[in-house]
Amino acid sequence: MALTITNTNTIMLLNILNRHTAAQANTIRQLSTGKRINSGKDDPAGLIALQNLNAELTAVNASLINNQRTDSMLTVADAAIGELSKLLNEIETLVVSSTSSANLTNSEIAANQAQIDDALTAIDRIVNTTNFNGKRLLDGSFSIQTVGVSTQFIDSLRVFSRSQVTTDTALTVTRVASAQLASATFAFAGGTARTSGTTQIAITGTLGTATVTLTSGLTQAQIVSTINAAKSQTGVSAIQNSTNIKLNSTTYGTDAFTSVQVLSGGTINATYGTSTGDGNTANDMSNVSKQAGIDANMTINGQATGADGLDITYSANGLSLEFTLDSDFGSGNSGATTTTVFTVRAAGGATFQLGTTTRTRATIGLDSLASYNLGGGNGTAKLSELKAGGAVDLKTDAGGALSAVREAIAEVASTRGRIGGFQRFQVGSAISSLQSAQKGLTEATSLIGDTDFAIATARLNQETVLIQAAIQLLGVANQTGLQILSLL
Repeated sequence: MALTITNTNTIMLLNILNRHTAAQANTIRQLSTGKRINSGKDDPAGLIALQNLNAELTAVNASLINNQRTDSMLTVADAAIGELSKLLNEIETLVVSSTSSANLTNSEIAANQAQIDDALTAIDRIVNTTNFNGKRLLDGSFSIQTVGVSTQFIDSLRVFSRSQVTTDTALTVTRVASAQLASATFAFAGGTARTSGTTQIAITGTLGTATVTLTSGLTQAQIVSTINAAKSQTGVSAIQNSTNIKLNSTTYGTDAFTSVQVLSGGTINATYGTSTGDGNTANDMSNVSKQAGIDANMTINGQATGADGLDITYSANGLSLEFTLDSDFGSGNSGATTTTVFTVRAAGGATFQLGTTTRTRATIGLDSLASYNLGGGNGTAKLSELKAGGAVDLKTDAGGALSAVREAIAEVASTRGRIGGFQRFQVGSAISSLQSAQKGLTEATSLIGDTDFAIATARLNQETVLIQAAIQLLGVANQTGLQILSLL
């Protein structure tokens, strides 16, 4: 190699030293920031993937917060509805104890009525004051809007959820087959026939069993009146016609039933005024085996519905609702009318986004649970009518009060169950899914974008050694110029 003043070794070593210095600076930046990719030049393809993953992770984090807040909101609603259920159970206890008026004084019944009034006031107070983040939850503010609902055909409509379509949904309700009461012929006591001797019968229905005593000489109308006096205890009513007495359940459907057991007596005379049996046992009262009613058979837009007596449930295409048929419409007593139409509007309700896109939105309806809005189905009174002076207060109609409060209990339980189902299966599953996605995306972004400190530290040590070696060698290379001077 020629000995010249152009020291190529020095230039080469300077280039190497610059590369190692730049690499060392990059490694130090990675160690100090904790990020492997600090600029586009560090890893262009990795940067693109990292930005996409970070965008997804941001959406997942926001959705997770949304769902956690939704869960908290529904928990508040559930707790409030639970308190309503307790109050309704206490009201039911007071009503049941007051139906046995024979062993209660007027002052005791009045005291029970006062407690019922206080409980109803508490129910309305809870409904009007339960809120989350300034929004009332149970007063109907989040109810899904409907139009065209005819009370001649439908009572107590509750829409629990709707789809996210932007157009209203028209629903045609068609009666395929009528609901029926549980019915049985009790006795053939037409004309002037009367009871002969004292008869005791045990009548059992949906509400319970009562022992009824029929004294001797009762006409058909008097037999019916005596049986109906126990209707609030049994859920069984009697009707008369020209030839016989029939017992009917007070409610419709397969859950409704009636049965009779003749405990003693049971003789009916075919001749007016006869004090002893006439020997014609065909007219006598006899045991009636359990007879059940029939649920209504309905369709909505051609699709079969669920039915429990006159209570109808429907769920399809994101729409879920329930209502009670008017007894005339549901039982086929409304003449030729077999259909009714109403519309669920694409408005109202509480809308939540469960995932990271608008396709994961869900809307639920929270109807008012105030006392004036509970009950009223299946021919019962509204819960508010249990207040003193109402149509079914304890002094006026304790049996009607019992039916109303039980209807209200069923409605509140249904609402709470719907909210609980949405909270568990929709919100709960969404939270679990988002937490899994959050974990996976965090791991992916860490794998791509975070610094591996073990590798980076080893690389830093390597680069430090190389820089030091280059500096030492650069000193050796610089000795070449001195050697040239020694020749001179």
